[in-house]
This record gives sequence, structure tokens and C-alpha cells, in this order.
Amino acid sequence: MQRPYRLLQFLTWLGLSLIAGLLTAAPALAQASGGFNPQAWLLSALQWIDGLGFVGGLAFMAIYIVATVAFLPGSILTLGAGVIFGIAMGSVYVFVGATLGAIAAFLVGRYLARGWVSQKIAGNQNFSAIDEAVAHEGFKIVLLTRLSPVFPFNLLNYAFGITGVGLKDYALGSVGMIPGTVMYVYIGSLAGDLARIGSESQAANPIAQWAIRIIGLVATVAVTVYVTRVARQALAQKVS
Repeated sequence: MQRPYRLLQFLTWLGLSLIAGLLTAAPALAQASGGFNPQAWLLSALQWIDGLGFVGGLAFMAIYIVATVAFLPGSILTLGAGVIFGIAMGSVYVFVGATLGAIAAFLVGRYLARGWVSQKIAGNQNFSAIDEAVAHEGFKIVLLTRLSPVFPFNLLNYAFGITGVGLKDYALGSVGMIPGTVMYVYIGSLAGDLARIGSESQAANPIAQWAIRIIGLVATVAVTVYVTRVARQALAQKVS
């Protein structure tokens, strides 16, 4: 039991260190560039990765992890993956990087805030019941929210950390990112040039755009109805 626990501690420390490093470097970056621009910084990182050859995939996933923990816009990296690596490998690198980054952020939220939240809801039976029910249905809820673009990815990672959702269910629920990942990587691949990322590439394929919107709408309605039902059932069981 000690080894997994130490691994979680290490990942949490790593996530906090990455955030601290970025916050420390931010003033210098802002002064050097006349104001820190996350999109420009990520585009520069993509151009650097493009020249790395075989190790570019590893560097890309590492940067995606840092971006996820630090609340930087992952959409730029996802589109860029399509340009650099193509649809197949780009989707793999984005999914792995986003999943590992999401887990790191989840652990930061869990170890920094979960104890405080548990203390706050301990005296409220209703909130405790809802939290337990959400934890029990964690995989389905995480899966549905990952399918929906309405829920902000970076913020959601930390938010799930302060709920009772287990790490296993949270990690498995990441498969919900696959449709959106493939779509955005595909849109990025149509740009053909990193310089066009964030402009023409976003409107390159309206069919792909509408597919993402439809999937997201269905998932948004589903998760809203499902979470409401789970909460009501939990409260009803508590009363009875």
C-alpha cells in the first residue's frame, strides 16, 4: 500500500512544482515578450517540437501535462498535434498527455482541498449523501462530462479532485475525451502549417465542428439529467 501512496504523493508534488515554476517564470516571460501570451508560447513550443524528430512525441506529451496543470489552453496543442504528427499519432499523443495531465491536476485538487471539503460536508447529511452517490457513479459522470465541451477541461480536473470520485473511475472516464480529441486533431491536420493554427484551421471543416457540437449537446443534457437523478435518489434514501 505504501508504494502507490508514495507515487500519488510524488505526482502531487510534481504538479505543484510545475505550477510554482510557471508562476515564478511568468514575470520574466512577460517582461521578455512584452506581456505573457499563452497562445504564442504554446505555438513556439509546437515549432520547437516539430524539429525534434522521434522524441517530439515525448516532448509534446510532457508539455501537454504542464499545460493542463497550469490552466494553459490545450486546444492549441491539440490542433498543433494534427499538423505535426498527423491524425493517428497526434490523437494518441494528445489523449495520453491530456489524461496524464488531468490525473496530475486531479491529485493536486484532491490533496490540497479534499480534506477541507470533507470537513465541511461532514456535518451536513444531505451533502454527504450526494457526495457519496456521485462517488459511486463516478465513472459515468466523468465520462459524460468529458464528452461535453460545456464543462471546462482544466477546471474540471481540479473540481473532480475535491469530490468523492475515485482515481480509477476518474482515469477510466477519460475515454470520453477521445471523440473530441480525434475531431480537433483532424481539424488541425487540415491546416497543414502551424502558422495557421487558431485561425483558418478552426473553420476548415464545418461537418467536424457540428459533429463535436452535437455530441457535446447530447452529453451535456445527459450528465445534467443523470447527476440530478443521482442526487435526488441519494436524498430520498437518506430521508427514508
